[in-house]
Amino acid sequence: MTLSLETLETPLLGIAAWSGTGKTTLLEALLPRLSAAGMHVAVIKHAHHAFDVDQPGKDSHRLRQAGAAPMLVASGKRFALMMETPEQEEADLAALVSHVLPLSPDLILVEGFKAWPLPKLELHRHALGKPLMAPDDVWVRAVATPDDVALPTGVERLPLDDHAALVAWLQAWRERWPAMRRGPREAT
Repeated sequence: MTLSLETLETPLLGIAAWSGTGKTTLLEALLPRLSAAGMHVAVIKHAHHAFDVDQPGKDSHRLRQAGAAPMLVASGKRFALMMETPEQEEADLAALVSHVLPLSPDLILVEGFKAWPLPKLELHRHALGKPLMAPDDVWVRAVATPDDVALPTGVERLPLDDHAALVAWLQAWRERWPAMRRGPREAT
């Protein structure tokens, strides 16, 4: 499936960083603030390993093992859609976005999927000893960092530890989305 940013009305933003930078920790801090500001934010998280949200022996697990595809289990508090994809080497972000869109989020944040061509906010900590992604990834639109780093032209620097500033930037992303979805920034 192809992800067509040009026709996607719902703002989408990748959160890209090297392992250990604190992507999940930051999202844990920002999501309640975005929710309190009235934003309904969906998150699509990439996992680099096999995972299971189901438990062996439970009815839903037994039905999925028997061939239900997809298997949706629901209660009054939550639901989970499970789909076996043994024919895929990697998760298909476009397909995942299509599952989230009917829920009408104000913003879709994508954690991981850093190789996908989509606008990204890079998180960077010089102390990890990893290089900036922005110089090599023309989809990076901003870098949140506590460090003084040189950024390519057209890439904003954001304060990684200033949650209020990051929330404001994410809220403004909705208005900037029509311009951002047109493609990558100019390479410098």
